[in-house]
Amino acid sequence: MKDYPGYSGKILRVDLSTGKISRDDTANYASKFIGGRGLASGIYWDEVLPETGAFDEQNRIIFAVGPMAGVRMIGGSRWVVCAKTSKTVPDHYNYSNLGGTWGSELKFAGYDALVVQGISEKPVYLLVTDNKVELREASALWGKGAVETRKILKNELGKSFKVVAIGPAGENMVTIASIHADNDASGSAGMGAVMGSKKLKAVVVNASERSVNIAQPERIKEMGKYLQGLWQFPSKMNKPYLVEMNPAPDIFPKLKKSPCYGCPGCVRKFYEADNGKKGKFFCHSAMFYQPRAMKYYGKWDDASFHATRMLDEYGIESHGFDYILNWIERCYEAGILNDNNTGLLLSDIGSLEFLETLLKKISGLEGFGGLLALGLDKAAEHFGPESVEKAKECTYLSSKCKTFYGPRLYITTSLFYAMEPRLPIQHLHEISIRVSKWLAWKQGVKGAYFSSEVFRAIAKRFWGSEIAADFSTYEGKALAAKKIQDRQYAKDSLVLCDLLYPVMDLPATEDHVGDPGLESQLLSAVTGDQIVEQGLDRIGERLFNLQRAILVREGHRGRGDDIVADYFFKEPLEFDHVNTECLVPGKDGAPLSRKGEVLDRKAFEGMKDEFYSLRNWDVATGLQTRDALCDLGLQDVAQDLEHRGLLGHKR
Repeated sequence: MKDYPGYSGKILRVDLSTGKISRDDTANYASKFIGGRGLASGIYWDEVLPETGAFDEQNRIIFAVGPMAGVRMIGGSRWVVCAKTSKTVPDHYNYSNLGGTWGSELKFAGYDALVVQGISEKPVYLLVTDNKVELREASALWGKGAVETRKILKNELGKSFKVVAIGPAGENMVTIASIHADNDASGSAGMGAVMGSKKLKAVVVNASERSVNIAQPERIKEMGKYLQGLWQFPSKMNKPYLVEMNPAPDIFPKLKKSPCYGCPGCVRKFYEADNGKKGKFFCHSAMFYQPRAMKYYGKWDDASFHATRMLDEYGIESHGFDYILNWIERCYEAGILNDNNTGLLLSDIGSLEFLETLLKKISGLEGFGGLLALGLDKAAEHFGPESVEKAKECTYLSSKCKTFYGPRLYITTSLFYAMEPRLPIQHLHEISIRVSKWLAWKQGVKGAYFSSEVFRAIAKRFWGSEIAADFSTYEGKALAAKKIQDRQYAKDSLVLCDLLYPVMDLPATEDHVGDPGLESQLLSAVTGDQIVEQGLDRIGERLFNLQRAILVREGHRGRGDDIVADYFFKEPLEFDHVNTECLVPGKDGAPLSRKGEVLDRKAFEGMKDEFYSLRNWDVATGLQTRDALCDLGLQDVAQDLEHRGLLGHKR
């Protein structure tokens, strides 16, 4: 594939146990799975046996880009990291999606993926250039923070070198250890712990030239200009919601764009604190400590920024850590946790001193922190049944759920939570962002156009039916879930930005209905291979089925494990952090508040019936059938599952 447009053509392999470095052809996987998470999942299926543990030599950590990486103007330079991790109980295949510039640099250096296996005897970092690949001693870096490690390596090697590194949490295999890369891109799902288990402190990449072979460069330039015009439009409409969520609107002058490679439509933001420190400040990582800090200090200041900086340095993900803080607070209020049994001043939650003490204890496996390092579920068990119940209140099913995406509000999202090994944020955004735009229209925000009529038309085009946009009923939600999954899995193989794709609405057209064929048009222009919308969705369906097979082979048992927390069926929805009145479109687009609603258990099981049927799976067991897998070109997967007795019956 050396001259194949969109690809570098090679997969780099490194065995840390032996020091062996080799290369494979990307073509072995690209035709079936494109790239990104598809390529990584294909390698994982072939090479990681179900009995392999997250910290075993034979586990692989796979870094992969897609054919869009390094192509300017289209928002396609994100990258993925996949491995079996200890984030779930038991260990399962998992994935993470990052931005910034590291992924495109790997592509420029000549590789579509990097596969690392084995365990080094001593700490090392991997140096990848377009001329050489080598393992280097990293003992002097062991124990240093992820951000500090990046700075040290860039100072030593050169500012143009791109670095992904782990902090102390990863070195000590903390369950929620993250990885940290250039542009402050961070990856969750326990990938930092896998790197740490292999004694791999960092991966450094650098290329002498930065270009990608594109089949139709003029077409890409044309589409890039078109997309850039679309992406600039919503910024004014979205700002009121950012202000509403943020009690300090004067934060905006402190924010600067920090785009991924070649992206003109950036929502990633960098912040500059009063002391001159700079770093990422957006989404959950920016806000997780804000309410606690404001309660403690009584005002808005730079505390929230310094909090996310600490997490990056220690190498700990914000979502998992937020769940831990929620649990500590609830258990403190209930008298389960105290200063004596935690070694913390719990009354100081919200202070930066408290935060650093807790992070140090977790990362260093010290006392109470050592329990938390094993995972919140295991830590909660140590303090008894009431503690376990408090953990369930905070995590909503294995640390995967957030209220403002939950199925009591959106119904459809219940199927996503039930079937993913981690928070399925791309799937959730496809629904929640649309409802946010509809809410802006309903509230009369200037320039908002996402009316109930527009919403129904978009739902019909993207989700299969108008009724998919009616959140008073369970009808149409199974088909919507399938369509969203197929599209998002294809997108994660390209790899395109979650906040830019799919382009579901168009501001300048009369009907405002977007184009679900844009992604396939981009792929066709980059590679020269003509593919239509349905063909790309088909690849997404193949990848979804492959991941399902991986999880089933590792212990997921279909229908019985396709569950959400009982909390959703029993506890009425009281509020939403953003949509305070819990308003969604109802019948014929009329506003409907879902306050006080629960997820209907019988209707949820009925949705699963319909979903399994649409997938051509065994409805009774929720297991895949031979016909379904073979129809997607996954004959080898079907044979493996059949040999293990993990296929469902023919429908």
